Amino acid sequence: MIKADLAQLVHETHGGISYGEALEMVDTVLETIKDSLGRQEKVKLTGFGTFCVIERKARYGRNPQTGDRILLPASRYVTFKPSRLVDL
Repeated sequence: MIKADLAQLVHETHGGISYGEALEMVDTVLETIKDSLGRQEKVKLTGFGTFCVIERKARYGRNPQTGDRILLPASRYVTFKPSRLVDL
C-alpha cells in the first residue's frame, strides 16, 4: 500500500471530503509523525503500534574487502513495535 492508496481509502470512508483533501490529511499525519521522530519523541498509535528512535553508539567494524578495522560513526534509526491489539 502506498500513500495514494491510503488517501483513496480516507476519501471513500469519509464521503464529505475530496481526494485532494484526503491526500493532504494523510500528508499532514505522516509529516507530524516524521517531525516527532526527528525530535526523538516516541509516537504511539493505539491499536497500531509504537515508533521509537534508537541511538546506536559509535563502534568498530571491518571492511569486508580488505579486513581493515574502521570506526563506524554513531547513528540513529527508527524502530516499530506493533500493538498487541492488532487484528491481522
